[in-house]
Amino acid sequence: MANGQANGQWFPQDWPERIRALADGTLTPVTPKRAATVMLLKDPRDGGTPVVHMLRRRASMAFAGGAYAYPGGGVDPRDDDRQVRWAGPTRAWWAERLGVDGAAAQAIVCAAVRETYEEAGVLLAGPTPDTVVGDTTGDDWEADRAAVAARELSFAEFLDRRGLVLRSDLLGAWTRWITPEFESRRYDTWFFVAALPEGQRTRNASTEADRTVWIRPAEAAERYDRGELTMMPPTIATLRQLLPYGSAADALAAAPARDLTPVLAEARLAEGEIVLSWPGHGEFTKHIPIAAGGGPA
Repeated sequence: MANGQANGQWFPQDWPERIRALADGTLTPVTPKRAATVMLLKDPRDGGTPVVHMLRRRASMAFAGGAYAYPGGGVDPRDDDRQVRWAGPTRAWWAERLGVDGAAAQAIVCAAVRETYEEAGVLLAGPTPDTVVGDTTGDDWEADRAAVAARELSFAEFLDRRGLVLRSDLLGAWTRWITPEFESRRYDTWFFVAALPEGQRTRNASTEADRTVWIRPAEAAERYDRGELTMMPPTIATLRQLLPYGSAADALAAAPARDLTPVLAEARLAEGEIVLSWPGHGEFTKHIPIAAGGGPA
């Protein structure tokens, strides 16, 4: 990972070369994998604006190593196939909201709930449609969490084994970002918001993270602006979008009206430079000089 920015914007060294190859027709875009990530919020006991749970990806990670992000990951295709016990808006409602079919909607929502459990130890499910499990830190819970994380147990199977109902009503779909066409690892990611359930607590259960924090979005954004925290564009963009909300409930209430039109970076060749931009997010626009040989200057 390279980051020569004044702020903390994540920017890999090989992007200019890959952008040029895409423009030349010598790079075939990778098909993005479906993914989900969750901005887990809670209201501090001392009052004030809500805090969000973030993890720092290990520096050794091939994708966005060292960057701060939210719990999240790829969709498990097994969650398309087996209907789970479901509370909240119907699969048809979620399908329309997410812009996919019913099976894919279930899998994406399952991925959001599963990844929050895998990486933060927080489970948005309960024994009935209007309850949520309490403490999930016991040895038996941990054994199941590890089996789910290792893909030895599908999330649908886990819920069935535990007799749990997935609480889709505890999630709000917030935004959707697709990794740029010139990236070697691409994801079509739906971002969700959720509030930390009463009685549960987070922990760093991820093998991909070396630390976790609860932090106010305003503080995280300020530290990004100072170059102290590295983030990918979707992460800092969503942090800034959380700034107006005075509570976790306020953010969740705002989610249904959010535009889920995918954000996809655009790269174009201009005179002597590559211009990289994210529509609707001008702060990320980059002008990359091209050397005489055709590569980045």
